[in-house]
Amino acid sequence: MTGVMQDIRFGLRQLGRSLGFTSVAAFTIALGIGANTAIFSLVSGILLRPLPYLRPAELVSVTGTYPKGAFSVLREQVRTMDVAAYAEGHEYNLTHVGDPVRLSGTPVSAEFFSLLGVRPQLGRTFVPGEDAAGNDQYVILSHELWEQRFGGNGNVIGRFIELEGASREIVGVMPSDFHFPSPKTQVWVPLHNDPRNKVEYWADDFMPVIGRLHPGATLAQAGAEVRLFQSRVFTLFPWEMPRSWNADATVVGLRTGLVGDVRTRLLLLLGAVALVLLIACANVANLMLSRSATREKEMGIRAALGAAPRRIARQLLTESVLLSLIGAALGFGIAAAGLSALKAALPANTPRIEDVHLDWRVLLFTAGLAIATGLAFGLAPSLQSSKAALSDALNSAGRGAAASVSRRLRGSLAIAEVALSVMLVIAAGLLIRSFWALSHVDPGFRPERIVTARITPNQSFCSEIERCLTFYRDVLDRAHSSPGVSDAALVNTLPLGGRVSKRSLQIEGFVATNEEKMPLFWLDVVSARYFHVMGIPLLAGRTFTSADETGNPGVAIVTAASAARYWPGQNAVGKHIRFSNEHEWRTVVGIINEVRAYDLQHNTPEFMRGTVYVPYSPKATLEDGRVPADMTVVLQTSANDGQVSALLHRTVSSLSSEIPVSEVKTMRSVVQEAVATPASTTVLFSSFAAVALILGMVGIYGILSFLVSRRRKEIGLRMALGARRQDILLLVMKEGATFALAGLLLGIVGALLLAKLLATQLYGISSVDAVTYGGVAGLVSLVTMAACYIPARRAMQVDPLIALRYD
Repeated sequence: MTGVMQDIRFGLRQLGRSLGFTSVAAFTIALGIGANTAIFSLVSGILLRPLPYLRPAELVSVTGTYPKGAFSVLREQVRTMDVAAYAEGHEYNLTHVGDPVRLSGTPVSAEFFSLLGVRPQLGRTFVPGEDAAGNDQYVILSHELWEQRFGGNGNVIGRFIELEGASREIVGVMPSDFHFPSPKTQVWVPLHNDPRNKVEYWADDFMPVIGRLHPGATLAQAGAEVRLFQSRVFTLFPWEMPRSWNADATVVGLRTGLVGDVRTRLLLLLGAVALVLLIACANVANLMLSRSATREKEMGIRAALGAAPRRIARQLLTESVLLSLIGAALGFGIAAAGLSALKAALPANTPRIEDVHLDWRVLLFTAGLAIATGLAFGLAPSLQSSKAALSDALNSAGRGAAASVSRRLRGSLAIAEVALSVMLVIAAGLLIRSFWALSHVDPGFRPERIVTARITPNQSFCSEIERCLTFYRDVLDRAHSSPGVSDAALVNTLPLGGRVSKRSLQIEGFVATNEEKMPLFWLDVVSARYFHVMGIPLLAGRTFTSADETGNPGVAIVTAASAARYWPGQNAVGKHIRFSNEHEWRTVVGIINEVRAYDLQHNTPEFMRGTVYVPYSPKATLEDGRVPADMTVVLQTSANDGQVSALLHRTVSSLSSEIPVSEVKTMRSVVQEAVATPASTTVLFSSFAAVALILGMVGIYGILSFLVSRRRKEIGLRMALGARRQDILLLVMKEGATFALAGLLLGIVGALLLAKLLATQLYGISSVDAVTYGGVAGLVSLVTMAACYIPARRAMQVDPLIALRYD
């Protein structure tokens, strides 16, 4: 320990004497460690941190989704675990508590909270039986809603509030750190299990199911039990279900189930920053080799005085680790400053993002990474110096051999830097090209000058259908007559808005298999001017008219893909369709261009067979037979969203004081939100690639500068013997080009080997896209030649007389 302390004190003095070297090396390491620490914070919080629930290792997720009826049977029959279900995406109007507001809520089964093992901050959670119809008029508040709307009043328990027009008793308030299943959740209500309503019980919500393993039960046993149940569940439905539904259902850990495909993106980012750190290590190793070259005589004297090679290596490794720890301290500061920016760059719906912060795990990771990094970049220079100390330091021939080894080592490090940089830049190039392709996808509508807003009356408001229709006609009329508004329309589910509605329908004359007797279609309920306002091209027939909004006769419009699927080679205009539970046929009056309503990638589920539009009329019913009350106003306007928000709030409040207006946004922002995930991945990868490319080019520049300084005598001799300055320029550029070309080839090979890992994140291009690989090769060649030119130009300016006297 005495020797180690001596090494530490001496190492600190040495680093203090070379502040320029220490600053550059520490900052280089800080970039690599800071980026790794920030990304590891995300990985730790999202992938590694245990869930904040009782005995989280026992919690599991069923990969399938089940309606209430199937879940109720599953709850009774499984023996390996207790199960609970929750239905995301529900919303409720909260009225008579200040201004009306639309809340995000989650219906849950009665055992949901007890299964997770969480306790409320106030009151209680639901008890068995409180998810049955007639006994489910309760609500639990989130901590944030309790503070915002109820002023943190501790006497709120037992109070009745009106949600969606129904009175519910507040029985609990959850702690501030409980956000399951989403940070957006503001209220939890019991599931409404009513076996008498077959449509709602068997088709309304297909819900995720979570469970807690019984003592001694394993994931494999639970998965086998779920698969056995899945093989029998089809017989329970009142209608025939497609065999592809939940075909691969199994059981995984709850943390795995919650994270989903975010795992792949995070691991790719972690791999990217690991490459940045490797490049930084190679860069600092080259700096250390340059520094060790100036300490040859010092090392030789130490060896001559009896220092063993191991002792010299330990001293140099100690200096490397100290340097790395300094860089790590700076890097931790960079990570702390950049983590909030990283979280902001990720989509808001990233699972468990609220659990991400710097903690002792991250600090321990940074410390371990610093030590490993110090050993990594210090090992080669320390071994080189210690081995050469005795034989080379005082011997010119030995110095020549050592210089040759050092040159090869430096060259190898520079090649590795370029290769790793090329791999990252190719990955970034592929993501950029993919994002470009995605952002230029035709969504099927024109988003320019379109502002939208959701208007959400209680569903009971539309129990009198004519009142609902009259209300929305008044909203459209007043909006259309407002300054700056050129046109207005309604739609129940905005394209790319994250909400969808579906209906099963029968197609006249279509001979189908058993599984497709009643194919499932996306259902859009729209007003007559909707296609004109959104700029959706009409391909055949006509769009809706105001006469169609009476519902007699029933009409529909289908997309081109739907028409081609069910009426191939025929004109779909004039054909007939009929929704389930309808007695009259609807006539197809038009065919429109395909609209990317689900997502821009067009990743629609296989079981969805097409899209149908119907006019907003008394016959425009959803799956449960109701006319949609929740509609989105689409305005073609020159006004901004703030002005539109004020206009619609005034308009709606003048018609009803209990109807909220929310989510006022432009269609441009809706499209941008649809590409938020690939955009964030692309930006982060591109940032890391830029840092890697800069570090790689600095490495090339550093080695050539060092070699030029070591070869000044040789260069002077060449020039004295008649070599032109252009010859010297080509000599140095050729050497740099050799390093760059070797690194470029290795980097391309490495990128090809790893291309499959990136393929799932790409859209519209191949992971071996020739344009990207060629473009990156040209970019890296250009940048490396620029890095080579500076030391080459310096070599051209060597004075032969001075160089020949240089030692």
